[in-house]
Amino acid sequence: MRYLLKSLIILTGFIMLNCQSEKTPQPPVAERIPHSDTLFNDVRVDYYHWLRDRNNPKVIEYLKAENAYTEAMTEHTKPLREKLYQEMVGRIKETDLSVPVKRGIYYYYSRTEKGLQYPIYCRKKGSPDAEEEIILDQNELAKGHKFFQMGVFEVSPNHRYLAYSVDTTGSETYTVYVKDLEKNEILPESIPNTYYTLAWANDNKTFFYTVLDDAKRPFKLFRHKLGSDPANDALTHHEKDERFFITVRRSKSGEFIFMDLESQVTSEERFLKADAPDQNFKVFKPRQYKVEYFIDHQGKYFYIRTNEQAVNFKLMRAPVNHPGRKYWEEVIPHNPKIMIEDIDVFKDYLVVLLRDRGQKKIRVTSLRNGKTYFIDFKEPVYTVYLTGNREYDTNLLRFNYQSLITPSSIYDYNMLTQKRELKKKKEVLGGYDPANYSMERVWATAKDGVKIPVSIVYRKGLKKDGTNPAYLYGYGSYGISRDPYFSSNIFSLIDRGFIYAIAHIRGGGDLGRQWYEDGKLLKKKNTFTDFIACAEFLINEGYTNPQKLSIAGGSAGGLLMGAVTNMRPDLFKAVIAHVPFVDVLNTMLDPTLPLTVIEYDEWGNPNVKKYYWYIKSYSPYDNVKAQDYPNMLVTAGLNDPRVSYWEPAKWVAKLRSLKTDDNLLLLKTNMGAGHSGASGRYDYLKEVAFDYAFLIDRILGE
Repeated sequence: MRYLLKSLIILTGFIMLNCQSEKTPQPPVAERIPHSDTLFNDVRVDYYHWLRDRNNPKVIEYLKAENAYTEAMTEHTKPLREKLYQEMVGRIKETDLSVPVKRGIYYYYSRTEKGLQYPIYCRKKGSPDAEEEIILDQNELAKGHKFFQMGVFEVSPNHRYLAYSVDTTGSETYTVYVKDLEKNEILPESIPNTYYTLAWANDNKTFFYTVLDDAKRPFKLFRHKLGSDPANDALTHHEKDERFFITVRRSKSGEFIFMDLESQVTSEERFLKADAPDQNFKVFKPRQYKVEYFIDHQGKYFYIRTNEQAVNFKLMRAPVNHPGRKYWEEVIPHNPKIMIEDIDVFKDYLVVLLRDRGQKKIRVTSLRNGKTYFIDFKEPVYTVYLTGNREYDTNLLRFNYQSLITPSSIYDYNMLTQKRELKKKKEVLGGYDPANYSMERVWATAKDGVKIPVSIVYRKGLKKDGTNPAYLYGYGSYGISRDPYFSSNIFSLIDRGFIYAIAHIRGGGDLGRQWYEDGKLLKKKNTFTDFIACAEFLINEGYTNPQKLSIAGGSAGGLLMGAVTNMRPDLFKAVIAHVPFVDVLNTMLDPTLPLTVIEYDEWGNPNVKKYYWYIKSYSPYDNVKAQDYPNMLVTAGLNDPRVSYWEPAKWVAKLRSLKTDDNLLLLKTNMGAGHSGASGRYDYLKEVAFDYAFLIDRILGE
């Protein structure tokens, strides 16, 4: 508390600043206003419920006061922030281009230019060496906006029209526009309040899109024809079940348009011939609770990935002319140890992405001769995913391979010759050399004896003497895997002696679907105890100690941060919680909020007694208590539709009122963005630099 807070806004009767000294800034103290709710004879008093009203000027002033306090308390880190920022910018090739993706007679790609925040989208006709055509410059579109995010980006089958959508607030509500690429002009029609997905029909004048309800759920599918008024667009489907989202996509074969209807645990597919966009979608298989399936088209068959009596999914197929359930036949049987994560279909090949004991594998089958083989990878810790595969009739499979020390690498794999070609490895400037670093996968033992994988990277020569600073990251929800991706930014910590570790905890999908099932609903606490076990492992094995261990997570990973700091604050020196989902009970009791109803199958419906009490037993906001807490940096986005800004704001206010330590507690709200923070690439790096400066200051005292 060394620096003068020059401009805190004093809110009479609402925020008490309690300034003891002109040179000692004090944190804002939110007024405690009782708000009571009763359920299952449990009277809950929420003193900070009033922070939910963003139309109340006092709420905005409170958030600004917290931002001012955060800036004052981190003023001394500005030189370090700038140094970190320059380091991170210095590792990226600022003027660069992506590997072109072939689609028909065009090669599509994007490029960046030094000093510009956003990519420029381009294409070349006939050859990657042909003359460039700029089809959309995101920097031009973003002018005058503090936030700018692209949503859909879909070119019509004849390559004449581009349908794209933009969000200028961070609210994840997009407006669709159409550009005539032949005339280089934007068509007059625009469609507001849309979601991420859009699919063109084969007539090159019809496309399908989804719109949002008041809870930000894509609940209606419309059909639009170019040149017509969107107000007259035909409603194709209205999904009235609040648990389901609608998305729409076009098959790679170009023959079908699929409508995907998905809840957290159930799905239903509908299909339409892309040549007949005015017809009605047909149900592929009626929805059945807790049965998920996903379809794609190849030749005479629909391929179906489903978890019906197969927790890790199995692969089936059905004739296009007879897709009924009784005609399904098994292609790949269920394996309780191997997850079928995704499929990709080509004219002559079937590609399956598997997850085997945490490692991804690619399985290729020739549909001409039935031969199957795997693409092998050498490193002990890596990740791989399919990308840019837009051509149907091709022998080439494109994938992205990377690890904690190997930069993102794009390969074209010839499925006929089984040979791969490196098309581009992301350049890391500034003298980066992977030979200077070591990575490993180790296994921590959870409270119930289950082994939890931890991926670790550090600078070679590290001594496991317990003196090293460490940065442990976790997520552990929705079955989402936190794979060991490459990030050049993290080396600003590693080169300062930090160990970077990823805890692959239950609730994620890192070890298959059962790994997810064992960390949700009434087993959610496994996620938290797994993470604590990973932290204890790092300490017990001499990687670090509690005074040098920092942790981080965002969104549901922010829930993780809140839970583990309530449970074991003694284990951690510093915590970063990005847009944390910490007010779990109150949010899940409010069905008007985005995601609440659809996520009953993730967290449980607290209107049911057993879920109410279980959620209340771990919800971070409800379990803040009078104890010492680590240094904490908490972020929020005012326009966040996923985790409302008031969740971190309320949590910080309650922490301030109850915690018994003098450690730093900061709330940093982006007043012009949403869940993902800043949209521009340079602005994003400034946010990362701020986070890292906080950690270095708290852990190393620099």
